[in-house]
Amino acid sequence: MKARNRRVAIAAAALTVVGTGAGVSIAAGTGDDADTDDGITGQELDRASDVALGYLGEGRVTETEVGDEESYYEVEVTLEDGTQVDVQLDASFDVVSGDADIRDDD
Repeated sequence: MKARNRRVAIAAAALTVVGTGAGVSIAAGTGDDADTDDGITGQELDRASDVALGYLGEGRVTETEVGDEESYYEVEVTLEDGTQVDVQLDASFDVVSGDADIRDDD
């Protein structure tokens, strides 16, 4: 009987380790990390870029994001003077806002 109890205890410990590992994987996969954000692609990228550049009148698209916390699409545009502006678009590609990223170098 002792050998059977030992096998049961080992099996239970193994399941605990596997379950804990799965929990860590799930937690790591659902974090709000900028490295996991999806960029805009395809025709949506072309349309979002055109709208953002038309809204600002200058600059170049340097980054995009789908499902931003502030809007459906976010298009980062770098202006000629180096200022970065985040243009927020809704799912219909209408401008929600356009805010410059202010950086304090001090």
